[in-house]
Amino acid sequence: MKNSTDIPGPSDCDSNKNADSPQIRYRNLYESDDKIYIRKVKGFYQRIRRYTGIPLLVAFLILPWLQIDGRPSVFFDLPQRQFYVFWVTFGPQDGMLLAWLLIISAFALFTVTALLGRVWCGFTCPQTVWTLMFIWAEHYCEGDRNKRIKLDKSPWTLEKILRKSGKYFAWFLIAFVTGATFIGYFYPIADVYLGFLPTMLDTGLIVFSGNATVIFWTLFFTGMTFMNAGFLREQVCKYMCPYARFQSVMYDNDTLAVHYDVERGENRGPRKMKEDYKAKGFGDCIDCSWCVQVCPVDIDIREGMQYECINCGLCVDACNSVMDKMNYPKGLIRFTSADQLENGATHYIRPRVFGYFALLMVMVTVFVYTISNREPVTVDVNRDRGARLYKVQGDKVENVYMIKVHNMDRQAHEFDLKVEGDHPFKIKRYRAVPIEKNEIFSFPVRIVVDREKLDSVKASLTFTIVSKEDDSIVASETTTFIGPELE
Repeated sequence: MKNSTDIPGPSDCDSNKNADSPQIRYRNLYESDDKIYIRKVKGFYQRIRRYTGIPLLVAFLILPWLQIDGRPSVFFDLPQRQFYVFWVTFGPQDGMLLAWLLIISAFALFTVTALLGRVWCGFTCPQTVWTLMFIWAEHYCEGDRNKRIKLDKSPWTLEKILRKSGKYFAWFLIAFVTGATFIGYFYPIADVYLGFLPTMLDTGLIVFSGNATVIFWTLFFTGMTFMNAGFLREQVCKYMCPYARFQSVMYDNDTLAVHYDVERGENRGPRKMKEDYKAKGFGDCIDCSWCVQVCPVDIDIREGMQYECINCGLCVDACNSVMDKMNYPKGLIRFTSADQLENGATHYIRPRVFGYFALLMVMVTVFVYTISNREPVTVDVNRDRGARLYKVQGDKVENVYMIKVHNMDRQAHEFDLKVEGDHPFKIKRYRAVPIEKNEIFSFPVRIVVDREKLDSVKASLTFTIVSKEDDSIVASETTTFIGPELE
């Protein structure tokens, strides 16, 4: 076991006692893991990684720059409490919809995991994508695995300083663009970058010209990305990611994952090409350890399925390349199921997968229907807290209300306000004003009624707003009108 220390037990102190008893292996939980040097490999699954990871990476980088209706295509405006996702705007009242969207994403992950294992982790997880970008910079500046090992063991020279500096500079550039882009989802991204332009104060001190809070959080996420993808890497997948811990409850014997074909591969051992290795009792595994050298989480897939495995397929591509060189059939390590290895068949349609998929389709359908049929305007009516319950002026009784209108349509509107209720209520001094798209506008309204018309202390009152430009855009809310005690 890696980083395990064989510590003699009490029996080992006396060679005459229990000489044949097995040694106890201890693991120091505070001992740091050895640095992982990943071998560069090409293959089918690495091409899939590029076809899936690169589009997601490009989308992450360009979405804050892409404009829709004069604002970023995806933008989370926290001060205004407005979340823009393409053509849909979510407000504070849409918290349930956002929670629903997260639940749908979770069930999509469960469905994919039950069918294909941790392919999200291996191919599209941001942790994996950014780690691979950092590893690419490492390969470019320091060379492949053996060169990096030799470089780290060599004394400090000018070449080593230049190579290390180049690597860290490339890491910093990637991390800075990542941090600035992430903040660009919460603050105009052009202003994020412009904020890092230096400016000179009257005192001669040179400082950044941007918002201090934006600069702080940009540098914070730059540092976190630099540390995470540069140094933590597999530690995140092993110890920090909760997905690795509960994935086992979603796996079954028919879940596709990376497996080593023990029956075909054992016994392992080196041999010469074109040698009759089977006559010597060897299997197809030549024990080259390439599958371990390319693994980003430093496990040996030949020891069986392990929770650290992210199903990235690197060991599959490495093993297939070795099988090609040895003229052996591919697939010693491959994506397959435990049932396929044991019984020769994988059951793709099974109750668990069907249940996940059916529930996912129902939730997606209801969510899309709710979004597509959502009213473009909402109205919220509250009694003005700064006013008395009611006010009597002559023969009139007056209540004050605070009307909040949220225009979620993609254009500005002026709204007519109407009131209906148990009595002939009237609006006192209301003037329609334009409410811009995605704007939340609040204004007070005074409602009056003849005192003689009131036959109860409380009466029902309904406010209705209608767009002057499109009478199909309408919203209403019912509240209570309060009057004096009846004599």
